[in-house]
Formats: sequence, structure tokens, C-alpha cells
Amino acid sequence: MISFAEIDKANHGDYLKLLSAVSMLSGLFSESSVPFVNYRVAENIFCRSFSATNLSRSDTAFDAKYNSLGIGLKTFTCSKDNSIEKIAEFNSLSRVLKDFKGKDLALKLGEYRNERINLANRIYDIEKSLYHIVARKEKELLLYETDYEFIDVEKIHSVKENKASLQFEDGLNFYSFNYSKSTLFRRFVIPPKAYILPIEIIDDPYAVLLDLLGRKGFRPAVEQFVKGRDYVILPLYGRKGNEKFVFGKSGLNQWNASGRKRDLGEIYIPVPAELHKNYPNFFPKREIDFNLQIPTGEIFNAKLCQENSKALMTNPNKALSDWLLRKVLQLKEGELATIEKLDKLGFDSVIIMKKDNENFKVDIMKTNTYIEFCQDE
Repeated sequence: MISFAEIDKANHGDYLKLLSAVSMLSGLFSESSVPFVNYRVAENIFCRSFSATNLSRSDTAFDAKYNSLGIGLKTFTCSKDNSIEKIAEFNSLSRVLKDFKGKDLALKLGEYRNERINLANRIYDIEKSLYHIVARKEKELLLYETDYEFIDVEKIHSVKENKASLQFEDGLNFYSFNYSKSTLFRRFVIPPKAYILPIEIIDDPYAVLLDLLGRKGFRPAVEQFVKGRDYVILPLYGRKGNEKFVFGKSGLNQWNASGRKRDLGEIYIPVPAELHKNYPNFFPKREIDFNLQIPTGEIFNAKLCQENSKALMTNPNKALSDWLLRKVLQLKEGELATIEKLDKLGFDSVIIMKKDNENFKVDIMKTNTYIEFCQDE
């Protein structure tokens, strides 16, 4: 199995150096002799060091993509040779999962977990996957790679349950599901041959910061990824009160609308009127073409259409449906998109990222991201 620590060491790269530097400043956050490395910082260091694509924003099964390899990045404190860590949340499915118990619940969790891995594989053209682990112990980091396998639902056994959780195994890994948080955990075992990175935590990290501030030549950071300027979130659904639903005859199901004969690939992504009101300059005007890049790198010709620019469409329109309905949602022609299908896969919104008025990107976003986007107004 590939070892990123060894790759970095052989190439005299920045990964081990940056991990070490961040760990040395642990005294800013804790008096412990166990190095502190925030998981987001670890993700950013990994992606920067290996020129990997950072997927953490979309919150799919993988945190990064390295060539065609999907990477799950984990950092955790570990005083023993193993640790049980979160690998998936199923909040959008909590109402469904509460109806299952024991092995039936384990089978359903395996199904949903595997569906989301397959979703990420489809969206980002992932061929293989693994976990890259940064385990934090006293005065050292242990780095290693381990399997990123589907849950083998055919081999689920040793199912145990109590009031708080369900535990089961599949012949390769141990899993635990927390009922109240609708969260699935997995046990990660540190191998004897993990790469050891010694860490000397600086006694007075504040002096280091003051020394840095005393130096000249710093380039001030430019605010990046500003809401409404660099990105917006679009919902793939509508709402009636607190209930979400996918429009039956518009949006993702525009092909099902009444009136004229329609192509089965006719769809659009809804653009709420409120978004135009709050961010009137984000999109080009109606019927003005722009490029829209999907996560695989393919670029579509797109534009806003219909009254009040309420529809984001591609030309040909089938390009959007081939990607979103067929590849991502895996719906057959004539099969309706539903909120239940979106909930099962763990997303109900898309993010549109803007480079300039002619170039945009799109990616999926986890369930309730659009609601959170609106609540920040």
C-alpha cells in the first residue's frame, strides 16, 4: 500500500515538515505532551503538500483526491494501539433508521455507507481508496495508511446492541453506531510499522509568534472564498413549511412537466428569487452563456433561463441530466428524483463556485447546506 510519509521523505517534500511545525506549536492550545493538530489543518497540509484535490468542502465520503485515489484523512489522539473514530453521519436518515434494530440495522447502515462511497467514486472518478492516518501520541505522530473498504454486508456478524449504540463486524473491521447522533464509527488499528515522526513541542510558542511579527516582508492575506462573491448554494428541492420535497414537474423533474412533449433529459437546478435579490451580480444575466465545470473536470455550456432567471440549465440540457440524474443519482430515464433519494445519498444542495463571469464550477453539498447558507444571511 502507498505510504505518503515515505513519498514525502523521498522527495524532500513539505508534508512532514509542516506537520512537525504545526505540532511544535501545540502549546498554544494545550499543556499536554501529545501534539495538537486540528483535522482541517491536517487536511490542508496534506492537499498542499501532495497537490491533492481538497474534497472536504463537499463532505462526501472522501476528504481528498490524489490522482484517481480517494483519500480519507483522519487525525486523532491515540494512547493505545487503536482508536474508534467517526466515519459517517446519517442525520438525514435518522427517521428511517429508527425503525430498524439489531442485524437489520447493521445491514441498513452497510447499505447506506456503501451507497455514499459509490456516490463519491462516481462524482470524482475514484478508482481506488484508502485512509491516511495521523495518530497523535506523546511527543510523536504515527503516520500510516489503511484500507478504505465497503462494509461487507454479506459477512456482518457479532452484532451487539445496548441503549446507546449498536456494534458489529464484517470480517475486516469493527463498527459502532451511536443512536442519538446517527453517527457511524470504525476502529482504526495502528500497525507496528507506522511511520514515526518525533515531535518536540516548543516551550514558549508565543515567543515564536512575537518573533514572526517582528519580521518584515509579510504579505497580508486576501480574504478568500467569500459568500455571494465566490460561491452560492442552490437547493435541489422546495419546501412546504418544514417539509422538503423535490418538485414533481420542475427542477430535477422538469422532464415530467405537463404541456408539450419533453425530452427525458430536460432538467434544471432551481435558483431561488431570494438569491438573486441578495447577490444580484453573482450570475451572468439571463441567456448569457458561461462555462460550468463538474467535479470530474468536464466543462458544460450553461446559462440562466426562464422567467426571473429561476433555472440553471446546460446546452445541451441532457449534459446536466446525464451528470446529475444518471451518474450522481443513478436514476433511470422516467424515474422521478425524490427527497428520499437525496437523503439516502446525504446531499440535497449544490455549490456553485465562481472564478469570473465566464467560468464556474459545481459540486454537491451535504444535506441542509442551503438552509445553513440562508441562516447566515
